[in-house]
Amino acid sequence: MSTQSETAHLQLDEPVLKRGSWLNRARILVALLVVLALPWYVYPPVAFDILAWGLFAISVDILLGYTGLLSFGHAAYWGSSAYATGLVAIHTGVPFPLAVLAGMLVAMAIAVPVGWLSVRRTGIYFAMVTLAFAQMIYFFANQWRDVTGGENGLQGIPRNFFGMTLVESDSFYFYYVGLAFVVLGALVAWRVVNSPFGRVLVAIRDNPARARALGYDVDRFKLVAFVISAGLAGLAGGLFAISHGFASLQELDWRTSGKVVLIAVLGGIGTLWGGPIGAAIVVLLEDKLASSGFDGVGIITGAIFVIVVLLFRRGVWGTARHYLGAELMARRRRN
Repeated sequence: MSTQSETAHLQLDEPVLKRGSWLNRARILVALLVVLALPWYVYPPVAFDILAWGLFAISVDILLGYTGLLSFGHAAYWGSSAYATGLVAIHTGVPFPLAVLAGMLVAMAIAVPVGWLSVRRTGIYFAMVTLAFAQMIYFFANQWRDVTGGENGLQGIPRNFFGMTLVESDSFYFYYVGLAFVVLGALVAWRVVNSPFGRVLVAIRDNPARARALGYDVDRFKLVAFVISAGLAGLAGGLFAISHGFASLQELDWRTSGKVVLIAVLGGIGTLWGGPIGAAIVVLLEDKLASSGFDGVGIITGAIFVIVVLLFRRGVWGTARHYLGAELMARRRRN
């Protein structure tokens, strides 16, 4: 079944919860309270991993859920930004926001030629082309040992922040500074998908031939969406590298691309809330299983993914929103 037909049902949920409704305001308030309280109940580095992976999943959802493009190589932008951020931070000593900005720009620069060549393909061919480019970048990073550290990666990435020792040395305070950048990235994604540009992306996802007949340059819209998505993935990857203090080949590995797709699908594609929810489930589950000494983390996460795909095709958040919307519509009819 094609990606277009898989995602076509998503637009059915959109009229249920309108922008500016009390329910939207309530869930935004709840989400803010949850992310603000998270490091009080979860180990702060793990809490920040949830934020970073959540933003990474949002970037994938812009392509998969709103444009109908399944990228299996998005680790290229997450990882290249992690390396670029680390190199800038190590060699210049600038505050980490500037290093992360540099990493994000590098990811977007790489995405321009890759996207230009990839968006001319659809379905499995698009996925394979993006995977091939990601593997080329992985190979390049592995061979350029003098700069990237090869298999050892970049160690000791500083967390400079205008001389504020608490932020630079304590993960708890760094969480709240990093949270501001993650929220900014999420707002950019929200603005993109709720703009006329985002509506065109949905039209391209549902019926590219009709969008082309209406006069839209489909390939150009796909390319812009691809570069924006890469920029958000780069922002998440740079923050992730700063949080951990290192960047390794794992950030460029194809399994990282698969993991973020799993998170996006698990949370629910076609809804920006699904990515952070899927990230929270996967990161917390991995942390608990690893802490308990269980070696088969992949077996558990894989089993959960299969169950969700088979029983909840809209993902966790997508399913909850669907039934909540159905209940609200039923109440309106009764009233």
